[in-house]
Amino acid sequence: MNKSFYHFLMKYRHTIKKDELSEFANAAYHDHGFPKGSDDYHLLTNYLELSGHYLPNMSLFDFAWELYMESENK
Repeated sequence: MNKSFYHFLMKYRHTIKKDELSEFANAAYHDHGFPKGSDDYHLLTNYLELSGHYLPNMSLFDFAWELYMESENK
């Protein structure tokens, strides 16, 4: 079973290096409405476009999604 995108993203939470990806992970952790069990790109994109006010731009999500896809294909 594949892990959800949220579960993958949490490995970037509370890192020593504070970059956009770790800030995204920390904000998603505090977002109680985030679709935590989803691995569906379109559902996540729609959610973040409507409710992801903490995300500076969607290209950050796309970058994180690419990392997620690479980790699932190993």
